[in-house]
Amino acid sequence: MSLMFEPLRKFATFSGRARRREYWLWQLFIWIISAVLFAWLFAALPDKVVGTDEFFAMSGNLMEGPTRLPMIVIALVSLALFLPSLAVSVRRLHDSDKSGWWLLLNLLAIGALVLLIFFLIDGTRGPNSYGPDPKGRPGPAS
Repeated sequence: MSLMFEPLRKFATFSGRARRREYWLWQLFIWIISAVLFAWLFAALPDKVVGTDEFFAMSGNLMEGPTRLPMIVIALVSLALFLPSLAVSVRRLHDSDKSGWWLLLNLLAIGALVLLIFFLIDGTRGPNSYGPDPKGRPGPAS
């Protein structure tokens, strides 16, 4: 469970490596926070708006009335968690001996799928150019 909050401890550390478990527990934490915040936002919407076309008509007015506070909190939490998310993603790529610049693949349509595969595969066994193996495994026999 402590790996879930490791990206907060390594807030802006882009060097080193991150295990799969650290990365995916962080993603789980982000999903839980997002679900709670958006549940709060939808609970704050007026009853006549939820599930109707009026929601889209009033979408420009979401920063007024009871939805103002949830929207501000969502924006602040998103800003606060952006840098740790970016850092853990770069460290996860480092674990498979890839540069953090690979994250720019997200700009392409197929890039997110490629990155998902990179995040799912096991890291390089033993030390690589980004540091020692976070699992403490020895390198391949020469």
